[in-house]
Amino acid sequence: MKFATLHHAGRLAFGRIEGAELVDVSTTFASPAEALTLGADGVVACATTDGARIALDSGVFAPPVPSPERILCIGVNYAAHRAESDRPSDSPYPTVFVRFPSSVVGHGNAIERPHVSDRFDWEGELAVVIGARGRYIAAADALSHVAGYTCFNDGTIRDYQRHTTQFIPGKTFDRSGSAGPWIVTTDEIPDPSTLHLRTLLNGEEMQSAPTSNLIHDVPALIAYCSEFTTLEPGDLIVTGTPGGVGYARTPPVFMVPGDVVEVEISGIGTLRNTVVDEPR
Repeated sequence: MKFATLHHAGRLAFGRIEGAELVDVSTTFASPAEALTLGADGVVACATTDGARIALDSGVFAPPVPSPERILCIGVNYAAHRAESDRPSDSPYPTVFVRFPSSVVGHGNAIERPHVSDRFDWEGELAVVIGARGRYIAAADALSHVAGYTCFNDGTIRDYQRHTTQFIPGKTFDRSGSAGPWIVTTDEIPDPSTLHLRTLLNGEEMQSAPTSNLIHDVPALIAYCSEFTTLEPGDLIVTGTPGGVGYARTPPVFMVPGDVVEVEISGIGTLRNTVVDEPR
């Protein structure tokens, strides 16, 4: 099942996608996160509820989960990106930082280069969407807590990322990142290590890697994150970016207004956004 959220007629509509339509289940569930809760009252019901049908081109995509309680992002989690990074890590533990929901827009929306920086970089990533609440989840049980997967662009303001050893300022500027276009549920993606990720800038391939190259795989990330926080339905774990980011190129390449950036993941689809300058 593909699950999406649209801004439509002044409200949020969400539900499964059938062809070029969204089957709206917002009268059945209070939120997208509730609709993605695993079990008879969530994903199963969402897949069978016959709600109103909304043409996808009559709305504007929102992030599939517009206001998750947690967006947990993983740094330097591909060997190629770790090698090109100026902050390589040999820790046996994942590098974890957070993004705020205000920093994420949906497919087809503009992402914004802030007026305080011209070092706006792309990071195409696979994001895991939690579907079942859990704490201290064993890696062997981790995939049973997953509702599905989506594409993510962890748009990064590189100079702010490097102001200190803490990543957060460069990672969570308003409307600097994106998610979508939809979530593909685990019945269609039983094994997230079998996917392939590409990032394109104006049609030119910048990143390409199989998700099997993750240093810390999806079960390990869920297990680790659930040790320090209770994971809730709708939470995102953004698994890290491959090599090929802009700042590591010679010369460096950064996104500028008018650029089109796409994150394409096999089995999921393509997240596409245009770059604009932040309004002043």
